[in-house]
Amino acid sequence: MKEDSSMRIGVDGFNLALPNGSGVATYARTLAWSLRQMGHQVDLFYDLPVGPRAPARMREVLFYDALDRPRRARRGRAGAIGAIAAVGSAIGDAFGRTAVYVPRAGGVIAQGLEGRVPESDRLFTSADVFEAAARHFRRFGSFLSLRVPNPPAIMHWTYPLPVRLEGARNLYTIHDLVPLRLPYTSLENKRYHYRLIQACLRDGDYVCTVSEASRADLLRMFPSAQPERISNTWQSAMPLPENESEDEARLATTFELEPRGYFLYFGAIEPKKNIGRLVEAYLASQVKTPLVIVGARAWKSAGEVRLLQGEGGQGLRGVSERIRRYDYLPRAWLMTLVRNARAVTFPSIYEGFGLPVLEAMALGTPVLTSNVSSLPEVSGDAAVLIDPYNVQDIAAGIRRLDADANLRAQLSAIGQLQALEFGSEQYQARLRAMYARVLSFPSRP
Repeated sequence: MKEDSSMRIGVDGFNLALPNGSGVATYARTLAWSLRQMGHQVDLFYDLPVGPRAPARMREVLFYDALDRPRRARRGRAGAIGAIAAVGSAIGDAFGRTAVYVPRAGGVIAQGLEGRVPESDRLFTSADVFEAAARHFRRFGSFLSLRVPNPPAIMHWTYPLPVRLEGARNLYTIHDLVPLRLPYTSLENKRYHYRLIQACLRDGDYVCTVSEASRADLLRMFPSAQPERISNTWQSAMPLPENESEDEARLATTFELEPRGYFLYFGAIEPKKNIGRLVEAYLASQVKTPLVIVGARAWKSAGEVRLLQGEGGQGLRGVSERIRRYDYLPRAWLMTLVRNARAVTFPSIYEGFGLPVLEAMALGTPVLTSNVSSLPEVSGDAAVLIDPYNVQDIAAGIRRLDADANLRAQLSAIGQLQALEFGSEQYQARLRAMYARVLSFPSRP
């Protein structure tokens, strides 16, 4: 079946709704933007509590009011009444749900929230539907059905979620198998996660992944999966800001740094990102160039930052003068740091894709990254590749990049060419081919 250029495609807001986002939120944002660029109509689906009885003019207000509340704070009544309501909801969910349409009346000033609610044609929500779907899957072993009038041709779930949209081809993006391949680095219930991935592969119409490494992992761990129903589209990055006029002033006044005068890591602080070995290697390298770490602390992060001064009152003397850490920075500020770093260091032990590597290359910044999982695919010949488990190897890579200006210039030039392989047009072409394949298969019941 040939793809309709004006096809309607759904995208979930599971991660988009988070206040500081995540790698999956960036993926969803880039996907929604790309679909609009391709001429498709986009429907967004959230889990915010806007009831069907709310007046149409109030729904946008209630949607944005709930958007800025943590998921836990949005939950229903506490105590016995809440428990009874939860049981009633579970019984009702056995027959599926109808999402509430949220008209865009324009009354809410949503400037600054575009990253959490991208431009779209229709907006839907169903209160706590993702949590309800997980309960439903645990209880019945099947996906929760969601209904909307005039459903999109394809519902592109950006994460393995136990939800299916009636009347649409349901496509699930499985970014990686971290909970199964590195179970000691994540909090997910491993049995539940295995069953969920298995169900996406078995019952979903199609599966999308973001690297050949992830696709190989899926076929290796789930040998009953159908290879013809799994596509790798890799990832892309939305056009990166080019406002370099403020960079020098921002570096000097906000960060007290010189252009090309620091190493940078950006991403979550969690075990698979390998920050502990990065810090150890940086200190062992004995370079004078400071290291800047930008990322929020996640589960098991204490061990990753144990060498940093001020973490729990411990640390090595003088480390705080050489290593600086920021939990979160506005996107424009972060891109200033990326664009002007001597090199981006990203020695992760496992990645489904590794978006920081692509963003650094696109901005002409040299990269040090790992020789495992998807990272060699993404970086090609445009990075210093190291063994992420070998502190001395990481340290040697840092010293090379610090001392060799010619190497940095070479990697900068090659990196920009390599980034073009993941450009917007290439990404959209891969999406177009995948959606044509999705529609070529008969829909699964």
